[in-house]
Amino acid sequence: MGIDVDRVIVTTFAIGGLLAGVAGILFAMVFEVVGPFMGFIPGIKAFTAAVLGGIGSIGGAALGGLIIGLLESVGPSLFLTGFGIPGVNQLKDVIFFTILVLVLIFRPGGILGTGESEKV
Repeated sequence: MGIDVDRVIVTTFAIGGLLAGVAGILFAMVFEVVGPFMGFIPGIKAFTAAVLGGIGSIGGAALGGLIIGLLESVGPSLFLTGFGIPGVNQLKDVIFFTILVLVLIFRPGGILGTGESEKV
């Protein structure tokens, strides 16, 4: 069809690497600390967003990221306020990982995925 597949793959990885570099620079400018593990938590959250929305679905990954953002901002005060837990905002990671586990139990393919686990 005239499309050079190798060129598309190289271009995709180049753009991805460039965007990752820009994200790293912006992250370092905001938090003013550079370390070898500074991208671990954002990487885990991005992977969680992709799994939550459905692997292979770009819209699902965007929806997963939106859900994670909402759960981090309003989840602790929404779900944990009445239990008398001090410092509920420190439990924001627990909230969205619990939602991830529930989604993986009931819809293994993610929210916008097939809903069926893959058979190997």
